[in-house]
Amino acid sequence: MNRTAAPAEPSKKAPEGTLSGWGRIPLPGSERFGEDLEGLSASADLCRGLGRSYGDSSLPARPTDRVVNTVLADRLLSFDPASGRVRAEAGFSVRELYRVFLKQGWFTPVTPGTSFVTLGGMVASDVHGKNHHSAGTIGRHITALRVRVADGRVIDCSPQQEPELFWGTIGGMGLTGHVLEVELQLEAVPSPWILQESERIPNIDTFLERLEATAHDWPMTVGWIDCVTQGPSLGRGLLMCGRWARPEEAPKAFPRQLPRLKLPFVLPDFVLGPLSVRAFNTAFYWKHIPQKKRGIVHPETYFYPLDAILDWNKAYGKRGFTQYQAVLPKDNARRSARAFLELLTREGGASFLCVIKDCGPEGSGLLSFPRPGVSVALDIKMTDRTQHLIDALNAFVIAEGGRIYLTKDQLTRPEDLRRMEPRLDRFTALRRKWDPQLRIRSAQSVRLLGDPPLPETTP
Repeated sequence: MNRTAAPAEPSKKAPEGTLSGWGRIPLPGSERFGEDLEGLSASADLCRGLGRSYGDSSLPARPTDRVVNTVLADRLLSFDPASGRVRAEAGFSVRELYRVFLKQGWFTPVTPGTSFVTLGGMVASDVHGKNHHSAGTIGRHITALRVRVADGRVIDCSPQQEPELFWGTIGGMGLTGHVLEVELQLEAVPSPWILQESERIPNIDTFLERLEATAHDWPMTVGWIDCVTQGPSLGRGLLMCGRWARPEEAPKAFPRQLPRLKLPFVLPDFVLGPLSVRAFNTAFYWKHIPQKKRGIVHPETYFYPLDAILDWNKAYGKRGFTQYQAVLPKDNARRSARAFLELLTREGGASFLCVIKDCGPEGSGLLSFPRPGVSVALDIKMTDRTQHLIDALNAFVIAEGGRIYLTKDQLTRPEDLRRMEPRLDRFTALRRKWDPQLRIRSAQSVRLLGDPPLPETTP
Protein backbone atom coordinates (compact mmCIF):
# COMPACT_ATOMS: atom_id res chain seq x y z
CA MET A 1 0.00 0.00 0.00
CA ASN A 2 1.06 3.61 -0.44
CA ARG A 3 2.78 5.66 2.21
CA THR A 4 0.56 7.40 4.72
CA ALA A 5 0.55 11.11 5.38
CA ALA A 6 3.54 12.75 7.06
CA PRO A 7 4.16 11.30 10.52
CA ALA A 8 2.25 12.93 13.33
CA GLU A 9 4.32 15.03 15.72
CA PRO A 10 7.84 13.64 15.18
CA SER A 11 10.02 13.47 18.27
CA LYS A 12 10.92 16.97 19.42
CA LYS A 13 14.50 18.07 18.89
CA ALA A 14 16.66 18.35 21.97
CA PRO A 15 19.62 20.77 21.99
CA GLU A 16 22.09 20.14 19.17
CA GLY A 17 24.02 16.93 19.69
CA THR A 18 21.58 15.50 22.23
CA LEU A 19 18.43 13.39 22.35
CA SER A 20 15.73 13.36 24.99
CA GLY A 21 12.54 11.60 25.95
CA TRP A 22 9.27 13.37 26.71
CA GLY A 23 10.64 14.44 30.08
CA ARG A 24 13.08 16.76 28.24
CA ILE A 25 16.18 15.49 30.07
CA PRO A 26 18.81 15.29 27.30
CA LEU A 27 21.68 12.87 26.76
CA PRO A 28 24.45 13.17 24.13
CA GLY A 29 23.55 11.47 20.87
CA SER A 30 21.98 11.82 17.43
CA GLU A 31 19.54 9.84 15.32
CA ARG A 32 19.15 8.86 11.69
CA PHE A 33 15.85 9.08 9.83
CA GLY A 34 14.90 7.01 6.81
CA GLU A 35 12.16 5.05 5.09
CA ASP A 36 14.22 1.86 4.78
CA LEU A 37 13.97 0.65 8.36
CA GLU A 38 15.02 -2.88 7.47
CA GLY A 39 18.22 -1.53 5.91
CA LEU A 40 18.98 1.07 8.56
CA SER A 41 18.41 -1.33 11.43
CA ALA A 42 21.17 -3.64 10.19
CA SER A 43 23.78 -1.38 11.83
CA ALA A 44 21.66 0.14 14.61
CA ASP A 45 22.32 -0.06 18.34
CA LEU A 46 18.85 1.29 19.18
CA CYS A 47 15.60 2.21 17.44
CA ARG A 48 13.18 4.87 18.69
CA GLY A 49 9.93 6.37 17.48
CA LEU A 50 8.08 9.54 18.45
CA GLY A 51 10.02 10.08 21.67
CA ARG A 52 7.07 9.82 24.07
CA SER A 53 8.71 7.53 26.62
CA TYR A 54 9.41 9.83 29.54
CA GLY A 55 12.82 8.62 30.66
CA ASP A 56 15.91 7.13 29.03
CA SER A 57 14.53 3.91 27.51
CA SER A 58 14.79 5.34 23.97
CA LEU A 59 18.08 7.18 24.50
CA PRO A 60 21.52 5.90 23.46
CA ALA A 61 23.90 4.29 25.94
CA ARG A 62 26.83 6.22 24.40
CA PRO A 63 27.03 9.40 22.30
CA THR A 64 28.41 7.38 19.36
CA ASP A 65 25.69 4.72 19.36
CA ARG A 66 23.83 4.38 16.09
CA VAL A 67 20.23 5.40 16.79
CA VAL A 68 17.58 4.96 14.10
CA ASN A 69 14.31 6.89 14.24
CA THR A 70 11.41 4.92 12.78
CA VAL A 71 8.89 7.68 12.05
CA LEU A 72 9.53 7.70 8.28
CA ALA A 73 9.04 3.93 8.15
CA ASP A 74 5.28 4.35 8.46
CA ARG A 75 3.82 2.38 5.57
CA LEU A 76 0.49 0.66 5.96
CA LEU A 77 1.26 -2.77 4.52
CA SER A 78 -2.05 -4.63 4.58
CA PHE A 79 -5.56 -4.52 5.98
CA ASP A 80 -8.34 -7.09 5.93
CA PRO A 81 -11.67 -5.20 6.17
CA ALA A 82 -13.52 -8.41 7.00
CA SER A 83 -11.47 -9.32 10.07
CA GLY A 84 -9.93 -5.97 11.04
CA ARG A 85 -6.40 -7.29 10.97
CA VAL A 86 -3.82 -4.66 9.99
CA ARG A 87 -0.09 -4.85 9.31
CA ALA A 88 2.15 -1.79 9.22
CA GLU A 89 5.73 -0.71 9.62
CA ALA A 90 6.90 0.06 13.12
CA GLY A 91 6.80 3.84 12.56
CA PHE A 92 3.07 3.88 11.81
CA SER A 93 1.46 5.97 14.55
CA VAL A 94 -1.72 5.62 16.56
CA ARG A 95 -2.57 9.08 15.24
CA GLU A 96 -2.58 7.71 11.70
CA LEU A 97 -4.45 4.59 12.78
CA TYR A 98 -7.15 6.84 14.25
CA ARG A 99 -7.29 8.93 11.05
CA VAL A 100 -7.44 6.01 8.64
CA PHE A 101 -9.55 3.40 10.42
CA LEU A 102 -12.03 5.01 12.81
CA LYS A 103 -14.16 6.17 9.87
CA GLN A 104 -14.28 2.54 8.74
CA GLY A 105 -15.54 1.37 12.14
CA TRP A 106 -12.24 0.04 13.51
CA PHE A 107 -9.90 1.18 16.26
CA THR A 108 -6.99 -0.14 18.25
CA PRO A 109 -8.33 -2.30 21.11
CA VAL A 110 -5.83 -0.69 23.51
CA THR A 111 -4.42 2.82 23.36
CA PRO A 112 -2.14 4.75 25.71
CA GLY A 113 -2.90 8.30 26.80
CA THR A 114 -1.41 9.90 23.70
CA SER A 115 -1.98 9.26 20.00
CA PHE A 116 1.57 10.40 19.23
CA VAL A 117 3.12 6.97 19.66
CA THR A 118 4.27 4.44 17.07
CA LEU A 119 3.22 0.82 16.80
CA GLY A 120 6.82 -0.18 17.51
CA GLY A 121 6.80 1.90 20.67
CA MET A 122 3.49 0.36 21.74
CA VAL A 123 5.01 -3.10 21.38
CA ALA A 124 8.23 -2.24 23.23
CA SER A 125 6.25 -0.84 26.18
CA ASP A 126 3.34 -3.30 25.91
CA VAL A 127 1.11 -0.28 26.50
CA HIS A 128 -2.09 -0.41 28.49
CA GLY A 129 -5.01 1.99 28.51
CA LYS A 130 -8.17 2.91 30.35
CA ASN A 131 -9.57 -0.55 29.59
CA HIS A 132 -6.85 -2.76 31.02
CA HIS A 133 -9.32 -4.45 33.36
CA SER A 134 -11.37 -5.53 30.32
CA ALA A 135 -8.94 -5.71 27.38
CA GLY A 136 -5.47 -6.26 28.85
CA THR A 137 -2.36 -4.77 27.25
CA ILE A 138 -1.72 -4.27 23.54
CA GLY A 139 0.31 -7.49 23.56
CA ARG A 140 -2.90 -9.52 23.82
CA HIS A 141 -3.95 -8.12 20.43
CA ILE A 142 -0.62 -8.28 18.55
CA THR A 143 -0.75 -11.27 16.18
CA ALA A 144 2.74 -11.12 14.61
CA LEU A 145 5.99 -9.16 14.58
CA ARG A 146 8.94 -8.85 12.24
CA VAL A 147 12.10 -8.25 14.25
CA ARG A 148 15.76 -7.76 13.33
CA VAL A 149 17.83 -9.46 16.00
CA ALA A 150 21.40 -8.61 16.99
CA ASP A 151 23.15 -11.01 14.59
CA GLY A 152 21.44 -9.33 11.62
CA ARG A 153 18.74 -11.89 10.92
CA VAL A 154 15.16 -10.75 10.31
CA ILE A 155 12.81 -13.02 12.24
CA ASP A 156 9.06 -13.35 11.83
CA CYS A 157 7.57 -14.25 15.20
CA SER A 158 4.15 -14.70 16.75
CA PRO A 159 2.57 -16.59 19.65
CA GLN A 160 2.96 -19.72 17.48
CA GLN A 161 6.28 -19.01 15.69
CA GLU A 162 9.34 -18.21 17.83
CA PRO A 163 7.01 -17.48 20.75
CA GLU A 164 9.86 -16.90 23.20
CA LEU A 165 11.23 -14.03 21.11
CA PHE A 166 7.72 -12.72 20.52
CA TRP A 167 6.79 -12.51 24.22
CA GLY A 168 10.22 -11.16 25.13
CA THR A 169 9.78 -8.36 22.60
CA ILE A 170 6.29 -7.51 23.89
CA GLY A 171 7.19 -5.14 26.72
CA GLY A 172 10.92 -5.76 26.22
CA MET A 173 11.80 -2.05 25.92
CA GLY A 174 13.35 -2.61 22.48
CA LEU A 175 16.18 -4.74 23.88
CA THR A 176 15.45 -8.09 22.20
CA GLY A 177 15.64 -6.73 18.65
CA HIS A 178 14.55 -3.92 16.36
CA VAL A 179 10.81 -4.09 15.66
CA LEU A 180 10.30 -3.64 11.90
CA GLU A 181 6.65 -4.56 11.34
CA VAL A 182 3.62 -5.08 13.55
CA GLU A 183 0.44 -7.04 12.86
CA LEU A 184 -2.47 -5.97 15.04
CA GLN A 185 -6.06 -7.14 15.46
CA LEU A 186 -8.25 -4.03 15.49
CA GLU A 187 -11.53 -3.77 17.39
CA ALA A 188 -14.84 -3.15 15.61
CA VAL A 189 -16.56 -0.14 17.21
CA PRO A 190 -20.29 0.67 16.88
CA SER A 191 -19.69 4.41 16.41
CA PRO A 192 -16.77 6.84 16.56
CA TRP A 193 -18.09 8.56 19.70
CA ILE A 194 -17.68 7.81 23.41
CA LEU A 195 -20.47 7.70 25.98
CA GLN A 196 -18.91 9.02 29.19
CA GLU A 197 -20.14 9.10 32.75
CA SER A 198 -18.06 11.21 35.13
CA GLU A 199 -18.41 11.90 38.82
CA ARG A 200 -16.71 13.85 41.55
CA ILE A 201 -15.23 11.59 44.23
CA PRO A 202 -14.56 12.91 47.78
CA ASN A 203 -11.51 10.83 48.81
CA ILE A 204 -9.24 7.93 47.93
CA ASP A 205 -11.26 5.29 49.82
CA THR A 206 -14.42 6.14 47.91
CA PHE A 207 -12.38 6.35 44.71
CA LEU A 208 -11.19 2.76 45.04
CA GLU A 209 -14.70 1.57 45.85
CA ARG A 210 -16.08 3.29 42.75
CA LEU A 211 -13.28 1.97 40.52
CA GLU A 212 -14.13 -1.56 41.57
CA ALA A 213 -17.88 -1.07 41.25
CA THR A 214 -17.83 0.59 37.82
CA ALA A 215 -15.43 -1.95 36.29
CA HIS A 216 -18.31 -4.41 35.91
CA ASP A 217 -20.39 -2.06 33.76
CA TRP A 218 -17.81 0.12 32.01
CA PRO A 219 -14.98 -1.26 29.83
CA MET A 220 -12.96 1.95 30.22
CA THR A 221 -12.33 3.74 33.51
CA VAL A 222 -9.74 6.28 34.63
CA GLY A 223 -9.45 8.74 37.48
CA TRP A 224 -7.73 12.07 38.07
CA ILE A 225 -6.62 12.52 41.67
CA ASP A 226 -5.80 15.63 43.66
CA CYS A 227 -2.58 14.43 45.29
CA VAL A 228 -1.97 17.70 47.17
CA THR A 229 -5.02 18.03 49.44
CA GLN A 230 -4.59 16.13 52.71
CA GLY A 231 -6.84 15.06 55.57
CA PRO A 232 -10.35 13.64 54.94
CA SER A 233 -10.18 14.80 51.30
CA LEU A 234 -6.92 12.98 50.52
CA GLY A 235 -7.19 11.47 47.04
CA ARG A 236 -10.34 13.31 46.02
CA GLY A 237 -10.81 13.55 42.27
CA LEU A 238 -12.82 12.83 39.16
CA LEU A 239 -13.70 9.39 37.86
CA MET A 240 -14.36 9.05 34.12
CA CYS A 241 -16.06 5.90 32.84
CA GLY A 242 -16.61 5.28 29.16
CA ARG A 243 -17.66 2.97 26.36
CA TRP A 244 -18.15 3.31 22.63
CA ALA A 245 -21.54 4.86 22.01
CA ARG A 246 -24.14 2.82 20.18
CA PRO A 247 -25.35 4.21 16.82
CA GLU A 248 -28.68 5.35 18.25
CA GLU A 249 -26.85 7.27 21.03
CA ALA A 250 -24.20 8.92 18.88
CA PRO A 251 -24.24 11.98 16.60
CA LYS A 252 -24.55 11.10 12.93
CA ALA A 253 -21.51 13.12 11.87
CA PHE A 254 -17.95 11.89 12.26
CA PRO A 255 -16.04 13.75 15.01
CA ARG A 256 -14.34 16.83 13.64
CA GLN A 257 -10.63 17.30 14.30
CA LEU A 258 -10.22 19.30 17.48
CA PRO A 259 -8.15 22.49 17.51
CA ARG A 260 -4.77 22.32 19.21
CA LEU A 261 -2.84 24.88 21.14
CA LYS A 262 0.94 24.94 21.26
CA LEU A 263 3.09 25.90 24.19
CA PRO A 264 5.54 28.23 22.42
CA PHE A 265 8.35 28.28 24.98
CA VAL A 266 9.65 26.65 28.13
CA LEU A 267 7.84 28.09 31.13
CA PRO A 268 9.77 29.53 34.09
CA ASP A 269 10.35 27.09 36.92
CA PHE A 270 8.07 28.89 39.35
CA VAL A 271 4.94 28.44 37.21
CA LEU A 272 4.31 24.85 38.34
CA GLY A 273 5.16 25.36 41.99
CA PRO A 274 3.24 24.00 44.99
CA LEU A 275 0.88 26.98 45.19
CA SER A 276 -0.08 26.92 41.52
CA VAL A 277 -0.53 23.13 41.57
CA ARG A 278 -2.79 23.40 44.63
CA ALA A 279 -4.84 26.16 42.97
CA PHE A 280 -5.18 24.16 39.74
CA ASN A 281 -6.23 20.99 41.57
CA THR A 282 -8.87 22.81 43.61
CA ALA A 283 -10.33 24.55 40.56
CA PHE A 284 -10.30 21.37 38.45
CA TYR A 285 -12.07 19.40 41.17
CA TRP A 286 -14.84 21.92 41.85
CA LYS A 287 -15.51 22.83 38.23
CA HIS A 288 -17.17 19.43 37.84
CA ILE A 289 -20.76 20.48 38.54
CA PRO A 290 -23.10 18.65 39.03
CA GLN A 291 -21.53 15.86 41.03
CA LYS A 292 -22.27 13.30 38.27
CA LYS A 293 -22.54 13.85 34.50
CA ARG A 294 -23.37 11.62 31.55
CA GLY A 295 -23.12 12.37 27.85
CA ILE A 296 -21.44 11.89 24.49
CA VAL A 297 -17.84 13.10 24.21
CA HIS A 298 -15.30 13.33 21.40
CA PRO A 299 -12.99 10.28 21.30
CA GLU A 300 -9.89 12.47 21.43
CA THR A 301 -11.23 14.26 24.50
CA TYR A 302 -11.67 10.93 26.24
CA PHE A 303 -8.52 9.10 25.13
CA TYR A 304 -6.02 11.91 24.54
CA PRO A 305 -6.89 15.06 26.53
CA LEU A 306 -3.28 16.28 26.73
CA ASP A 307 -2.79 15.97 22.96
CA ALA A 308 -4.83 19.18 22.72
CA ILE A 309 -1.72 21.09 23.86
CA LEU A 310 1.31 20.41 21.72
CA ASP A 311 4.67 20.56 23.55
CA TRP A 312 2.91 20.59 26.92
CA ASN A 313 6.06 19.09 28.41
CA LYS A 314 7.60 22.56 28.26
CA ALA A 315 5.39 23.55 31.19
CA TYR A 316 7.78 21.89 33.64
CA GLY A 317 10.64 24.34 33.15
CA LYS A 318 14.23 24.10 32.00
CA ARG A 319 15.16 21.07 34.10
CA GLY A 320 12.34 18.96 32.68
CA PHE A 321 10.37 16.32 34.52
CA THR A 322 9.88 12.62 34.95
CA GLN A 323 6.79 10.51 35.35
CA TYR A 324 6.45 7.82 37.95
CA GLN A 325 3.99 4.98 37.55
CA ALA A 326 3.58 2.01 39.85
CA VAL A 327 1.04 -0.75 40.25
CA LEU A 328 0.08 -1.81 43.77
CA PRO A 329 -1.22 -5.38 44.20
CA LYS A 330 -4.93 -5.93 44.45
CA ASP A 331 -4.96 -7.71 47.83
CA ASN A 332 -4.06 -4.58 49.81
CA ALA A 333 -4.87 -1.93 47.22
CA ARG A 334 -7.10 0.22 49.43
CA ARG A 335 -4.64 0.48 52.28
CA SER A 336 -1.56 0.80 50.08
CA ALA A 337 -3.04 3.42 47.74
CA ARG A 338 -3.88 5.66 50.69
CA ALA A 339 -0.43 5.12 52.20
CA PHE A 340 1.17 5.88 48.81
CA LEU A 341 -0.62 9.23 48.60
CA GLU A 342 0.24 10.05 52.21
CA LEU A 343 3.91 9.38 51.47
CA LEU A 344 3.71 11.47 48.31
CA THR A 345 2.29 14.49 50.12
CA ARG A 346 4.77 14.17 53.00
CA GLU A 347 7.66 14.17 50.55
CA GLY A 348 6.32 17.20 48.68
CA GLY A 349 5.57 15.38 45.44
CA ALA A 350 2.87 17.84 44.34
CA SER A 351 1.61 17.23 40.81
CA PHE A 352 -1.30 18.56 38.79
CA LEU A 353 -1.38 15.29 36.86
CA CYS A 354 -2.01 12.19 38.97
CA VAL A 355 -3.90 9.34 37.31
CA ILE A 356 -5.37 6.22 38.91
CA LYS A 357 -6.58 3.11 37.09
CA ASP A 358 -7.51 -0.42 38.00
CA CYS A 359 -5.50 -3.18 36.35
CA GLY A 360 -6.58 -6.65 35.31
CA PRO A 361 -4.58 -9.85 34.77
CA GLU A 362 -0.86 -9.74 34.10
CA GLY A 363 0.17 -9.76 30.44
CA SER A 364 2.22 -12.50 28.77
CA GLY A 365 5.13 -10.20 27.89
CA LEU A 366 8.18 -11.08 29.99
CA LEU A 367 8.44 -7.55 31.39
CA SER A 368 4.87 -6.32 30.89
CA PHE A 369 4.00 -3.73 33.53
CA PRO A 370 0.39 -4.22 34.71
CA ARG A 371 -0.75 -6.83 37.18
CA PRO A 372 -4.01 -7.12 39.14
CA GLY A 373 -4.27 -4.08 41.35
CA VAL A 374 -4.29 -0.29 41.22
CA SER A 375 -1.98 1.81 39.06
CA VAL A 376 -0.99 5.33 40.09
CA ALA A 377 0.91 7.63 37.71
CA LEU A 378 2.09 11.17 38.32
CA ASP A 379 4.31 13.80 36.75
CA ILE A 380 7.23 14.92 38.90
CA LYS A 381 9.13 18.11 38.20
CA MET A 382 12.91 17.69 38.29
CA THR A 383 14.43 19.36 41.36
CA ASP A 384 17.30 18.63 43.70
CA ARG A 385 14.94 16.40 45.73
CA THR A 386 13.47 14.35 42.90
CA GLN A 387 15.89 11.44 43.28
CA HIS A 388 15.10 11.28 46.99
CA LEU A 389 11.36 11.20 46.20
CA ILE A 390 11.76 8.40 43.65
CA ASP A 391 13.85 6.39 46.13
CA ALA A 392 11.17 6.80 48.80
CA LEU A 393 8.35 5.80 46.44
CA ASN A 394 10.30 2.78 45.21
CA ALA A 395 11.00 1.63 48.76
CA PHE A 396 7.26 1.75 49.43
CA VAL A 397 6.38 -0.10 46.21
CA ILE A 398 8.93 -2.82 46.99
CA ALA A 399 7.51 -3.27 50.50
CA GLU A 400 4.00 -3.58 49.04
CA GLY A 401 5.02 -6.12 46.39
CA GLY A 402 4.35 -3.77 43.47
CA ARG A 403 6.43 -2.67 40.49
CA ILE A 404 7.10 0.32 38.26
CA TYR A 405 6.52 1.01 34.56
CA LEU A 406 9.90 1.14 32.79
CA THR A 407 8.57 3.35 29.99
CA LYS A 408 8.12 6.16 32.51
CA ASP A 409 11.31 5.60 34.50
CA GLN A 410 14.35 7.86 34.62
CA LEU A 411 15.74 7.56 38.15
CA THR A 412 15.14 4.09 39.61
CA ARG A 413 18.26 2.43 40.99
CA PRO A 414 19.20 -1.04 39.65
CA GLU A 415 19.06 -2.66 43.07
CA ASP A 416 15.50 -1.38 43.55
CA LEU A 417 14.39 -2.76 40.18
CA ARG A 418 15.80 -6.17 41.02
CA ARG A 419 13.91 -6.22 44.34
CA MET A 420 10.59 -5.49 42.65
CA GLU A 421 11.07 -7.50 39.45
CA PRO A 422 11.55 -11.28 39.88
CA ARG A 423 11.18 -11.77 36.11
CA LEU A 424 14.50 -10.08 35.32
CA ASP A 425 16.60 -13.25 35.27
CA ARG A 426 14.30 -14.91 32.75
CA PHE A 427 14.30 -11.80 30.56
CA THR A 428 18.09 -11.49 30.75
CA ALA A 429 18.55 -15.12 29.74
CA LEU A 430 16.27 -14.65 26.72
CA ARG A 431 18.01 -11.44 25.75
CA ARG A 432 21.46 -13.07 25.91
CA LYS A 433 20.19 -15.97 23.81
CA TRP A 434 19.40 -13.61 20.94
CA ASP A 435 22.08 -11.01 21.70
CA PRO A 436 25.04 -12.57 23.56
CA GLN A 437 27.08 -9.34 23.46
CA LEU A 438 24.11 -7.15 24.44
CA ARG A 439 24.70 -5.05 21.34
CA ILE A 440 21.15 -3.67 21.31
CA ARG A 441 21.06 -1.39 24.31
CA SER A 442 19.85 1.90 25.71
CA ALA A 443 20.80 4.35 28.41
CA GLN A 444 18.14 2.69 30.55
CA SER A 445 19.48 -0.83 30.05
CA VAL A 446 22.96 0.31 31.08
CA ARG A 447 21.58 2.12 34.13
CA LEU A 448 19.18 -0.57 35.30
CA LEU A 449 20.41 -3.88 33.87
CA GLY A 450 24.16 -3.28 34.12
CA ASP A 451 24.95 -3.73 30.43
CA PRO A 452 28.75 -3.84 30.12
CA PRO A 453 30.54 -1.17 28.08
CA LEU A 454 31.13 -1.91 24.40
CA PRO A 455 33.97 -0.59 22.22
CA GLU A 456 33.34 2.86 20.84
CA THR A 457 32.14 2.91 17.23
CA THR A 458 32.09 5.57 14.56
CA PRO A 459 28.54 6.75 13.90
